[in-house]
Amino acid sequence: MKEVLVLYYSRKGSVHALAEQIARGVERVPGVGARLRTVPAVSTVCEATEDEVPAEGPPYVSLDDLESCIGVALGSPTRFGNMAAPMKYFLDGTIGPWVNGALVGKPAAVFTSSGSHHGGQETTLMSMMLPLMHHGMVMVGLPYSERTLSSTTTGGTPYGVTHVAGHDGNPALSDDEITLAVAQGERLARIALALEGAR
Repeated sequence: MKEVLVLYYSRKGSVHALAEQIARGVERVPGVGARLRTVPAVSTVCEATEDEVPAEGPPYVSLDDLESCIGVALGSPTRFGNMAAPMKYFLDGTIGPWVNGALVGKPAAVFTSSGSHHGGQETTLMSMMLPLMHHGMVMVGLPYSERTLSSTTTGGTPYGVTHVAGHDGNPALSDDEITLAVAQGERLARIALALEGAR
């Protein structure tokens, strides 16, 4: 079975919740499975390390996960309008796949969560797109043909699905956010399968 990598970093659970819904959407497409992976936290103390296997949740991502997938959904919480340091740290270590062109022509989508509607969601999504474009990936947005995108009062952008957690960091997704996340996953999987067939 072909797989789409759903790779994310989540601190309070919001991005994890989006990742699960995107994975549901991916798995609506016959012949495509979702591979959920995360990245370890980054410590400000240079000697600190994370265990090789997380205490809970999906395993940490490997470069093989990245190279063997037919598409990638990349998610991070918003940090001052940018992706979180753990995701950036992982991406900075993907020189090997970049040199080998392992991701060229594969589709990618991005998703995020912030504490407010104006918390830098769109710039965070764009910050995650940049390294993916350097890898030669084809960006897959969320079109306005998804009617919920035009009517939602919670999360959602044409650049990728989003969640508004509020100042208390509530990870519970709204119905609109779930609808859009599932739609984004399904769209990514369909495009990934079509591009894989054309390679």
